[in-house]
Amino acid sequence: MNSSHPTVIVGAGFTGLFTALHLRHQHDLRSIILIDPQERFVFKPMLYELLTGELPEDTVCPTYQELLKGSDITFVQDKVEAIDLSQKRLTLASGLDYSYDHLVLTVGSVQGYLGTEGAQKNAFAFRSRENAIALERQLRECLQRASQTSDEAKRRSLLTFAIVGAGPTGVEMAATLADLLPYWYAKLSGNIHEIRVVLINHGKTILAGDVNAGLKEDALHAFTTRTVPVELILGVGVKSVAPDHLEYQPANSTEIKTLDAQTTIWTAGTAVNPLLQSLKSQIPADHLDKHGLPLVTPTLQLLDFPEVFAAGDCADVQGQQLPALAQVAYQQGASIAHNLIAFAEGKPLSPAHASLRGTLMKLGLGNGVANLFDKVQVTGKPGDLIRNATYLEMLPTPLHDFKATTEWLKEETFHRYHRPQLASETPAKRPLSPAEKRERSLVTALAILAPIAFLIAAYFGLRTPPSEQLKQPQPNSTTQSTP
Repeated sequence: MNSSHPTVIVGAGFTGLFTALHLRHQHDLRSIILIDPQERFVFKPMLYELLTGELPEDTVCPTYQELLKGSDITFVQDKVEAIDLSQKRLTLASGLDYSYDHLVLTVGSVQGYLGTEGAQKNAFAFRSRENAIALERQLRECLQRASQTSDEAKRRSLLTFAIVGAGPTGVEMAATLADLLPYWYAKLSGNIHEIRVVLINHGKTILAGDVNAGLKEDALHAFTTRTVPVELILGVGVKSVAPDHLEYQPANSTEIKTLDAQTTIWTAGTAVNPLLQSLKSQIPADHLDKHGLPLVTPTLQLLDFPEVFAAGDCADVQGQQLPALAQVAYQQGASIAHNLIAFAEGKPLSPAHASLRGTLMKLGLGNGVANLFDKVQVTGKPGDLIRNATYLEMLPTPLHDFKATTEWLKEETFHRYHRPQLASETPAKRPLSPAEKRERSLVTALAILAPIAFLIAAYFGLRTPPSEQLKQPQPNSTTQSTP
């Protein structure tokens, strides 16, 4: 496998990072360069835990230096400005350029705003570490200001939180905020019943056309049982977003309605990454899909440039409709690594087959749903435990997986969320007799032990198969890092 130029991977999200790690896991000794503009990997399914404080930043967003330690993968923190597919060369924002023998494109999509006036400027996205930090700051500031104002109209606007888009991100966000915001506001001695969490959607139902559509009823039930109920405004189009309100128009109506809200969170739609847009002139129009994404073969290669692989949110796999899920990206990374090695050795390449082992959703603090192979749905606290355990098992390296799981167990044991209650809602307690204490201890023990076997079985059903798991790199070399 002698090679004059490295394998270059552009984009260090799930697919790109796991492609690089799987290459090393499969003992591919060629030079690997992994390029991303960010210093940290973002475990997007658990950004909610970063927002809520359930997990620390270093767990949800570890640095690439930590994840690649000992792997001999060169990480370059920079932005790719241009790619010349014919010359096999790419140029970075810093002025550096690289030639490659093989290229892997995994830059993902970017937030789309559907042309809505003011949305990009005034709404909060939720796709990155910076997004989560900015949103937390906004939420806390609104609650603080609301707790100190006597102006009822202003307080109502500060305590109204609008989420646009009822796909998985919007649904999970709405349910999470409906527990989190009252928890924070109660600490400020605020009236939690003044908080409004409003989910707005163009479609007439939530999760329409999504792989999680079967969880709609579970989500709707969760909305009604949160600390504050989630309000739904469905079948409307958002026309504009301002810093203190948004305007929307019901379907089949000319009336424009206004919702006063100091916080609008935008989760509706995605757009093609600008880097992929710049490649359109180099790829025949009939080899692009209707969104401008390059078509790739079942082996994840560009039709006109077989040395270029693409997957995740930046490619359209011929003959496959794949949801944008972490488990799909993870499996595609393993397939690309396998095919890169086969390509270099002159062996036949294998089609990438991504299998869905189930879907998982966060539906509030300490509440979730795990859909196991579309056959069994586990809800409530057990569903939340399965979700967290499964996602933590998918973290990029075994060492980081262990550290993250330790943090999660500590949080579950010592810092569990408790729904705020008003003083008038707290029932009076009387001392328990010794017999009642023994009975309660027995019931508690059974309640804990009975689900364990089921939870373990569910976890092992969803966990990553051994053939796709990564082993910790041997510490015989150090990661190179180019600033």
